[in-house]
Amino acid sequence: MKKLLNYGNEFVKQSDWRDLALVKLCLCAVGMMWGMALPRKAHKPAAFISVAVFVCTYIPLMLKLFRIMDNDK
Repeated sequence: MKKLLNYGNEFVKQSDWRDLALVKLCLCAVGMMWGMALPRKAHKPAAFISVAVFVCTYIPLMLKLFRIMDNDK
């Protein structure tokens, strides 16, 4: 497991913004395909979980971005 994490770290070090954007788009597409495969009664809980994950990841990313932008001044 540690070796896989090291591979991931090295991938990120060697990537630029375009590579990371492609990873995010790929993960988004997989999530959408998974969501379409769920039964109708599971759509609301899945939507709630996906919104919660989005909010919990978006806020720290934006805070980091604002910190970087503030340090650039």
